[in-house]
Amino acid sequence: MACLHLSVNDRPFAGEVPPEATLLHVLRNDLGLNGPKYGCGLGQCGACTVHVDGVAARACVIPAHGVAGRRITTLEGLGSRDDFHPVQQAFEQAQAAQCGYCLNGMVMQAAALLAREARPSPARIRAELSGNLCRCGTHIEILRAVEDAAARLASA
Repeated sequence: MACLHLSVNDRPFAGEVPPEATLLHVLRNDLGLNGPKYGCGLGQCGACTVHVDGVAARACVIPAHGVAGRRITTLEGLGSRDDFHPVQQAFEQAQAAQCGYCLNGMVMQAAALLAREARPSPARIRAELSGNLCRCGTHIEILRAVEDAAARLASA
């Protein structure tokens, strides 16, 4: 065990964490944050996507100690029930979820894209989300939600 210090959703975290622990393990098991999901465990499905210093990253393959001192944002830190992030609002209004398992990753990936690029093209949005797997078939609604969120952010 080794002491790990990081900022999660703008709150400090310090705890004894095994050297082999992943960031996903710490977020879910030590901090009780259920936004990032365990999907494939290989960084390929996107269900565990979080932001590390504002950049979308796959928490299931990141060693927790590898992000010591960094700023981590999960779905819970992106917005709140009373104050949704524009991407969360757009996903809700577009009814872009069916089972919801991939939704965390889609929202986090989209929010990172829109933070970097205010008005991405539909092709750019598709490319950005291509690594986030969804089996339910809500792809059209997801793409529409990201386009709507971009418009919301541009007019804010």
